[in-house]
Amino acid sequence: MTKADIVDVIASSTGLTKVETEAVVNGFMETVIDAMKRGEHIELRGFGTFKVVKRAQRVARNPKTNEEVIVPEQYVPVLKMSKDFKNQVNESMMEKEE
Repeated sequence: MTKADIVDVIASSTGLTKVETEAVVNGFMETVIDAMKRGEHIELRGFGTFKVVKRAQRVARNPKTNEEVIVPEQYVPVLKMSKDFKNQVNESMMEKEE
């Protein structure tokens, strides 16, 4: 599913125009990005938590040359899904298998 698909679904279910809905979706994404740039956590109950974590420096290998490479420490955005979200997805997928 793409951003355009999400805009279509939300627009059809809310009665907003696609232009209005796209502005809301873009605004949400920009707000999340800006907050994470400041190192803030964003908690959406029943969905998940966006946060920035620090990954330590590590040694990796180039699979082609088998040469060791130092990967420097870095900050990465992560999304930890809520337990309810995970359970709903799991139950839905299990039903599809039956």
